[in-house]
Amino acid sequence: MSVLSDLEARSGTTCELCTGTQNLEIFEVEPVSISGVDSSILACETCRTQIEDPEQMDPNHWRCLNDSMWSQYDSVKVVAWRMLSRLKSEGWPKDLLDMMYLEPEVLEWAKATGEGIAEADKIIHRDVNGVVLQNGDSVVLIKDLKIKGSSQVAKQGTAVRRISLDRENAEYIEGKVGPTLTVIITKYVKKI
Repeated sequence: MSVLSDLEARSGTTCELCTGTQNLEIFEVEPVSISGVDSSILACETCRTQIEDPEQMDPNHWRCLNDSMWSQYDSVKVVAWRMLSRLKSEGWPKDLLDMMYLEPEVLEWAKATGEGIAEADKIIHRDVNGVVLQNGDSVVLIKDLKIKGSSQVAKQGTAVRRISLDRENAEYIEGKVGPTLTVIITKYVKKI
């Protein structure tokens, strides 16, 4: 079975956040360490648009999280936690967040994108030109880099796709160079 058909079976062919039935697609919950059903949700276009673009946010649409935050699936709970964290200045989401319980590893996954952290406390990753990097971005190496722990050298101009950010250090990102997952220093990359 495909991931889409598995998600449709799991959700009853409805959005796992708001139960909408129009324009349903797979939404991968960042950062994706393993792809597939466990790191994805089935989401409608309205939810996907508002998750990806905070400028499009309609707080009343997210009152649906009162139900979906209790999902048995971790990926749904992670997105619910992130959206409630993003909206907590509205008042009602803070009450829901106070009721919500996530296992420690699920909470770590939920916090991996920086939701729930005050803007002043967020670590901002920037490439060599000062462009802000986000989880899932693609970068290109601007210098030959030796891959630590191997004899491999990543050549200048090598593209590294779907990077993940180090939550504790603004100078480090992770990405796959060939088959090897490695840590790369942000001053040696340029966002594509």
